[in-house]
This record gives sequence, C-alpha cells and structure tokens, in this order.
Amino acid sequence: MDLRDLGYFETIAEIGHLGRAADKLNRSQPALTKSIQRLEESLGARLFQRDGRGIKLTEVGELLLIRSKQLQMSVGETQREVRDLANGLIGNVRLGCAASMAEYLLPQLAASLLERAPEVRLSLSIAQDDVLKSSLRSAQLDAIISPLHAEDPQFLTYPILQDEAVVVASVDHPIFAAPYGLADLTRYRWILPSPAVSSRRWVDNVFAAHKLAAPVVQIETNTISMLPRLIARTNLLSFLARETLQFSQGMNRLREVQLPETTMQRTVAVTVRAEGYLPSAAATLVSMLRENGRQFFSGD
Repeated sequence: MDLRDLGYFETIAEIGHLGRAADKLNRSQPALTKSIQRLEESLGARLFQRDGRGIKLTEVGELLLIRSKQLQMSVGETQREVRDLANGLIGNVRLGCAASMAEYLLPQLAASLLERAPEVRLSLSIAQDDVLKSSLRSAQLDAIISPLHAEDPQFLTYPILQDEAVVVASVDHPIFAAPYGLADLTRYRWILPSPAVSSRRWVDNVFAAHKLAAPVVQIETNTISMLPRLIARTNLLSFLARETLQFSQGMNRLREVQLPETTMQRTVAVTVRAEGYLPSAAATLVSMLRENGRQFFSGD
C-alpha cells in the first residue's frame, strides 16, 4: 500500500468526485483511477460506489479513510521527530492556550521554561478551547492548557489548578444601581463566545436550570483581547476568568457582577495526546505545570 495512493484516496473521498479531485491534485483522471484500483486490489474490496454524478465511500472505504488519516499523522510525527533529532531541534514546543487564561498564565510560564531550557523554540497558539482540542487531536499542537474537558481516550489530561469565571460589566452599568439577582441579568444583552465553547454552554445551562431565558447575545466573539474595552464602553454583560479581571491590563473600568449562581468553578488542565511524539522540551513543560502550575499566575 503506497502512501501517495492513500493521499490521493483521501482527497477523492473528501471531494466525492473523481474529475474535481484530479483538478485539485493536478493529476489525470486515469492516473487517479489506477491509484484507487491499486488500493482496492491490495485490500480485496471496493472503496467507492456511484452516488448520482459523484462517488461516495463504501463501508470499507469509510474505515480506510479513518485509518489513512491516522497513518498520515503518524508518518508526519515520525518525520518531525527524526528531523528534530537530526537538526538538534528537540526543544521545539507547540503550545496552545485557552484565550481566557493566556494573558495571566503564559508570560511567567514562558519565562520559566526559557530559564530551564534557553535554546527552546516555543510556538504559542491562543484560541478557544474547542479549537485547541481539535488542533491537538490533529497533531498541530503538542500540548494545550484549557479548562478540563470530558474524559477522552485519545488524550492524557493532568489537572494543574483551580480558577473561577464570573459575569462582568462596566463599572457604571445600570445593573449596579440597585440590588440584583440572576433574573435581572436577562434584562441586558451579552458579549459571549460561540456555543461550541464550554464557558458559553455553562452560562446558558445556568439560566436554563433556573427556568430563565438564555442570555441574548448581541456580540459573539472568540477574541478575548477585545472584551475589556467592549464591556467598558457598552451596557453589555460578559463572562471572564476572575484572574483575567484581577491581573490583566485595562481592567479598572470593569466590575464583577457578584452572584453565586454565575460563579463557575473550573479546573485548568494541561492535555497531550495519549499516543504520539512529544518533544523533550514539551514533556519538560508538562512536568513543570503538573508540579506547580499555580506559580505561573502573574498575580501570585
């Protein structure tokens, strides 16, 4: 079974049309047909069947697509491991961090890692936890720091610290003009991330559990850096990590809307893939976080 044939197979399966796949791959249609025939002969089974004007995978084809992606990932990791060793780049770390905690967690963590491993090359990706998890699964990242996810056999997850997320508003928001409760929060509109993000789902579930309407989201964004100014300049409510509110720059115009119902206790964890190449410097970083993750908070 040829890796090049598998690569062609994945593209054809993705597009569902032999002619368009040939255009994308800059190969002739007969060449792709022969490639698929070679795979089918080696497996003793058909991989595609007609579907209108296109083609779709058979049950065997569906299984091969899953295994092919796993194999391609493994080959890519092997190439990276050998290349790193040959070039002396074992200290190359691709770290992802949830946007809600990057500003107060990463500076001290990066400084400590560079102190321990001065030659390390660190590539930082800041995103929401759903994007990070997807990037880790596809081997685009070596490790991620994010709120603890549901158990997944593809990952190894290590809790490193506890933090809280809370509702916030501008200091002169009308919510503070009188005593307030959870129901009063439904009178105002919100800035929140997409429903794919765990913190958004948690907020929605709080209101649902109290038989209240879900927050009306006027601005949906996954960019945490712009939130402080947006919140400060509007009467929109939002949801931030308490450490972000305490430690980040430009937070003097924000104030916590203190309610026990909307105070989310969460576990921050570092996660790696259960199987796959983990550079030595990335393993060192994971160990640092597991041993004393709390020390990397910039406010401590």
